[in-house]
Amino acid sequence: MKIYTKRGDQGSTGLLAGASVFKDHPRIRTYGTFDELNAVLGFALAEVIPDMKLEKNLQRVQSELFQLGSELATPAGKAPPIRPLDAEQVQALEIEIDEMQAVLKPLEHFILPGGARLTAALHLARTVCRRAERELVALHHDEPVRAIVLEYVNRLGDYFFVCARYSNKLLGQEDTLWVPR
Repeated sequence: MKIYTKRGDQGSTGLLAGASVFKDHPRIRTYGTFDELNAVLGFALAEVIPDMKLEKNLQRVQSELFQLGSELATPAGKAPPIRPLDAEQVQALEIEIDEMQAVLKPLEHFILPGGARLTAALHLARTVCRRAERELVALHHDEPVRAIVLEYVNRLGDYFFVCARYSNKLLGQEDTLWVPR
């Protein structure tokens, strides 16, 4: 099977279930940004992760991003070909956030992205996630998406922030505090 189909040579692409849209369609931009987020997570996972549970959780999130992408690549009113995200996945993020925060110092200042390489990659994931969330909300104005998807993505941005702080702790790095001048 060839990787190139030439069907997109004129600027269009197919959604699941056969509908064709231009590549700058809000739905395509949105799931493309979630794909970018997944690649950033792959970059983060290429770093040494001194906690097997964190590594497995990030791998699970990668899989969940494929679930999300499937739903976003399906035209409104059609059923996605794989199981869509659900409330249990939002709850899992919340539980993991709480577990990580339990071992972190409470935040009293803003922090700058950085520290260990893994931490920097997780901060990058957070910012790409927030951009994807903005695109998702813009899509939602035109083509409503399920409320659970909006909740999941909002929680995911928080999750990456806490993961970044947690990875610094695991790697013996301090968070870099923002000191206004």
